[in-house]
Amino acid sequence: MIYYVNAAASRDGNGSKEMPFKRINDAAKIARPGDEVLVAPGIYREKVTPRFAGEENARIVYRAEVPGESVITGSEKVSDWEPYEGNVYRAIIRNGVFGAYNPYKEMVCGDWYFAPTVRHTGMVVLNDRMMYEAVTLEECLAGEQDPTSWKPEDSVYKWYTEQDGSCTVLYANFQGLDPRKEDVEIFVRRNCFMPDENEISYITVSGFVVKNAATTWAPPAAYQDGAIGPHWSKGWIIEDCKVYNSRCCGISLGKYRDPENDMYFYTKQVKSPTQMERDAVCRGQYHGWLKEKVGSHIVRRCEIHDCGQTGIVGRMGAVFSTIEDCHIHDVCTTAQLGGAETAGIKLHAAIDVTVRRCHIHNCIMGVWFDWQSQGARITQNLMHDNMPPEGTAPSRGSMYSNDIFIEVGHGPTLIDNNILMSKASVSIPTEGVACVHNLMLGAFVTVNSGVDSVVNGQREPRYTPYHIRHRTEVAGFMTILHGDDRVYNNIIVQHYPITDPDREPTHNCYEVAGTAPFDIFPSYEEWIAQFDFTKEPNMGALAQAHFGHLPVWIDGNAYFNGATVSKHDQHKLVNDTEKVSVELVEKDGHCVLKSNLFGLLEGFTDGIITSDILGCAFEPEQRYENPDGTEIIFDRDYFGDHRGLSAIPGPFAEAKDEYIVL
Repeated sequence: MIYYVNAAASRDGNGSKEMPFKRINDAAKIARPGDEVLVAPGIYREKVTPRFAGEENARIVYRAEVPGESVITGSEKVSDWEPYEGNVYRAIIRNGVFGAYNPYKEMVCGDWYFAPTVRHTGMVVLNDRMMYEAVTLEECLAGEQDPTSWKPEDSVYKWYTEQDGSCTVLYANFQGLDPRKEDVEIFVRRNCFMPDENEISYITVSGFVVKNAATTWAPPAAYQDGAIGPHWSKGWIIEDCKVYNSRCCGISLGKYRDPENDMYFYTKQVKSPTQMERDAVCRGQYHGWLKEKVGSHIVRRCEIHDCGQTGIVGRMGAVFSTIEDCHIHDVCTTAQLGGAETAGIKLHAAIDVTVRRCHIHNCIMGVWFDWQSQGARITQNLMHDNMPPEGTAPSRGSMYSNDIFIEVGHGPTLIDNNILMSKASVSIPTEGVACVHNLMLGAFVTVNSGVDSVVNGQREPRYTPYHIRHRTEVAGFMTILHGDDRVYNNIIVQHYPITDPDREPTHNCYEVAGTAPFDIFPSYEEWIAQFDFTKEPNMGALAQAHFGHLPVWIDGNAYFNGATVSKHDQHKLVNDTEKVSVELVEKDGHCVLKSNLFGLLEGFTDGIITSDILGCAFEPEQRYENPDGTEIIFDRDYFGDHRGLSAIPGPFAEAKDEYIVL
């Protein structure tokens, strides 16, 4: 059955074509498996809360009749601003409009939030752009630039809030604009499109604009909400949507609400935050964290931007999902919020998750896979400018920046055929990572570091789980031994100047591109020689081997501009004579890679990399393979073009011209 919705209808209807509903949520209350909700162009100021799940072969589809012209917003217009002082106006809002959730009382705070707790979940929006919250009325009146913002010129538009009995009072510095003549809105609702219950599965949301949500901070052991998301369910498709202006997270694929474990460290403090996370993993299995019930979502062809924490967030609920052909940008760049859960895409337990063909830029980080990145693959993506602009002041609570961050997992995690153009290409305080056929302008950072702490004079290992292959069930827990990495057939360029030569590869801002940081790890031959299989095994004697570094495999890479070369890389191309330049330019509306390096690859080839060559990640004993267990043959490049019998390093099958349209 098709239900029709039209905000411009003359009156509430029954969902028929002749008498459409005025609100999408009216259809969401009754839509059943196989139904479609067709939404006419217009602005829908509501939260859509699907009540019923679809079925795998009978989805419930919510579709914008004209893609991009049906807007679901969590905000309301405010037009009765009164002059207050200078460029500042004041508006008084009666709190009844907020219901049980007043975003001008609710603070952004919680586990792993490192910035001061001074921001509210609400927001004032001027001409579709979020303004900056001031801590004091005096700051709002001054309207000065914030040097920690990535766009300091935007930070002069400030707002401030206080409570006055049953009213919320808002002050806003519009810098000479008259808010009575501009489009000014305030966040009112926490979410735009999310179920309240678990297991509302097999929903498709297609072609909507979703914006202006007063979302809350979404750490991994808490309930994670977004402007839109499936809650704790299976098989959603979010496609061709624009998601932006979320206080914290744009799309949440993440965690269910578990009162016993929700914001545990922030509220109870008595367990370490790492132990709290281990508890959350095990409790998740009790609460139905199974392949048959959770995950397998698809997010495709979406543009996600201007979110304070993450573009896409997820803990456990994103397993077996695919994020593809998305444009993610301007995430956590206002420096208003700060903590350990910030990135264009931030997922815990990215089991068999694929991120492909995405353009991710101008985010505090590109992709951050934290814990349990087992069977994950990041492939055919363009990432750049995931770092603060030169001269930006550090902000309190902010994380360091990179294109890809893989943290405290056991692999296998596959990073292949990407163009990585930020100062830090891959951060690896982890093990079991394979980098194959990438173009990397930045460094490997946090090598052999960033995992354990020394507390009370003793080492406190951060041991994390690994899983039954291609499942969610926990197979075991282990500390991070470091190593067990593969680096094959990449192009590595020392593109950025080295401003601090004293930094070590253990540093999260290490600046030296190349593979020399892997020299601290043994080769496979050196590692396996510790075990004498002709004798009875001696547990005590082998303890040093059991807790030592794991081996690495490095081969077939090309190095330019002085990028360092690992002793393990025997078949390699090193060119220190020509000055290589790599630049991303815009041409006819397309991103174009401009470089002179591709001609310098002529004549240097290596074999085709396969799953068998990469082998198995050590702890889970799982090979680098597709989620269905089939072999990967790396004979397709960034564009999907065929490589043939041999391969040149980098993400392209051929050494092409100076300009490559991406």
